[in-house]
Amino acid sequence: MRAKDIMTSPVHTVRRGEPVEVAARLMAEHGVTALPVLDEAGALVGMVSEGDLLFHRVPADPTAHLVRQPYATAPRRPGIVAEVMAGEPYTTRPGADVADVAERMLRHDVRSMPVVEDGVVVGIVSRRDILRVMVRTDEVLAGEVQHRLDEYADGRRRWTVVVSDGVVRIDGDYTDDTERTVVAVLARTVPGVAAVTEE
Repeated sequence: MRAKDIMTSPVHTVRRGEPVEVAARLMAEHGVTALPVLDEAGALVGMVSEGDLLFHRVPADPTAHLVRQPYATAPRRPGIVAEVMAGEPYTTRPGADVADVAERMLRHDVRSMPVVEDGVVVGIVSRRDILRVMVRTDEVLAGEVQHRLDEYADGRRRWTVVVSDGVVRIDGDYTDDTERTVVAVLARTVPGVAAVTEE
């Protein structure tokens, strides 16, 4: 399974010069936890997350503390996205293996990763996207693979699909090795399929 199979596209983005309130509103409206940040030319220059937006934005309540702190001047609150974003974000490609994407996200402790092709952000993959695919049942996978193979066979049931623990087994006859390869590739394109075997 590839990043392009599970990525969200089109991507909601924000410009680095926009007010942080714009980024916060976009996250709330679209139910996302991070946004790719673009420069004026549309190139990816960073990522901004909910945590980045909260930094210095929530004022402390002096009545909530038992010991009163001496009065101090509040720090200047960041006003634009460029002041709070994380620069040089980790990215991936549309053809990247989802297992590699997940491992990289965990290793670098990032919750979402922009998908970039030819310098353009074409999608985004989040941990939630990966989890959503991984928890699909064998029955759902079997139904989707069977549907794709039946469509390829012009509506005829030439192959039978059985799925166990995400591994697809395809039973049936093939006209040649090319058709065998096409059928296996079609089965692998279903998000959540771990492997494909033949009887």
